[in-house]
Amino acid sequence: MDPILNPYAPGAGQRPPELAGRDGELRSFDVVLERVARGRPERSMVLTGLRGVGKTVLLNALRGAAVRRGWGTGKLEARPEQTLRRPLASALHQAIRELGHPSSDESDAVLAVVRAFVERDAGTDAKLRDRWSPGIEVPAARGRADSGDIEIDLVELLTDVGGLAADVGKGVAVFIDEMQDLGPADVSALCAAVHEIGQQGLPVIVVGAGLPHLPAVLSASKSYSERLFRYARIDRLTRDAADRALAAPAAEEDAEFTPEGLAAMYRATGGYPYFIQAYGKTVWDLAPRSPITAEDVAVAAPEAEAELAVGFFGSRYERATPAERDYLRAMADAAAELAAAAGAGGDTGIAGEPDTGARPAVETVESVATSDVAAVLGKKPQSLSPARDALMKKGLIYSGERGRISFTVPHFGRYLRGQD
Repeated sequence: MDPILNPYAPGAGQRPPELAGRDGELRSFDVVLERVARGRPERSMVLTGLRGVGKTVLLNALRGAAVRRGWGTGKLEARPEQTLRRPLASALHQAIRELGHPSSDESDAVLAVVRAFVERDAGTDAKLRDRWSPGIEVPAARGRADSGDIEIDLVELLTDVGGLAADVGKGVAVFIDEMQDLGPADVSALCAAVHEIGQQGLPVIVVGAGLPHLPAVLSASKSYSERLFRYARIDRLTRDAADRALAAPAAEEDAEFTPEGLAAMYRATGGYPYFIQAYGKTVWDLAPRSPITAEDVAVAAPEAEAELAVGFFGSRYERATPAERDYLRAMADAAAELAAAAGAGGDTGIAGEPDTGARPAVETVESVATSDVAAVLGKKPQSLSPARDALMKKGLIYSGERGRISFTVPHFGRYLRGQD
């Protein structure tokens, strides 16, 4: 197959040629945009899921839908070491520019509040580069969004931005990726602000994306967060959607998969969007001709797995210290033992799919008890708390429920056992 015509696009946040399996989320967001535009109450949104399921891609698609309706939009990526003020100010600055308010005086007044919001974080003794607000030429407002209390300031800021949007009959949407990495104070302030603007009926919504434990992070900050957001779990694709993600781009290049080839791809990828793109690219490059068969998938699978081992899995594994790597391996071993006890053997294919020779890729054990990990290592659970907490901060594992932990990356356990 001609590699120049290869339609598949594995990449972090890179939109695939066919955004399959997300029609429901896109339709729901269109309803949200229309309701808010008509002054109807609507909740903000939170997308959750493992890495590689396409949360960032979907977040960008939702932002595109808002832009097409003339909304002001801004996007930021939360980072553990960074407070919310500066990236949020940049996102709102962009949203205000996109709104295109006809009155420059009104826009400048809100931009002055944005500048006050970001400069308050820097402090009076901060260096010029930390006080500088790129593109905002008006002086900072006084007495608005500059109290130093992030909760008060964020409510005032979003209230003013929402008022500006209401003036032109549009809305503002703020998109936050890696939302679980916001600090506790920022999470609390964001929930309070979303609550307040909802009560005021202002056309401002927040769309966040994060790991599966994000709802617990929000709930721990504000008990009413469960009612503030509409939660959507983004999971691996169904068989039909996965087939479409492969077949539609191939058809654009006058190529196709055999039914057995599509079945083999689903077994190999488990329906995870990133893996579909990664395997798809490798299989296309190595297949001699169309149609692509199950045998082609079997030949290409080792090379696809080798590339994933370096880029997708290995880059994350290298971030862990030796003690943390021991913990990760123990998690993988504990999951394998549980699966074996259940008769699954650690990994299994998709129920009802024929055996096409491709390596099965779906792990049946999603989480393990911290006590089981400690037992594998022959240590007390309390002594492993530093390693576990560090891995959680690095985003390699998460805790969906008390006493249990899971990998944030699908198939990571299989990768670790392969390393052994």
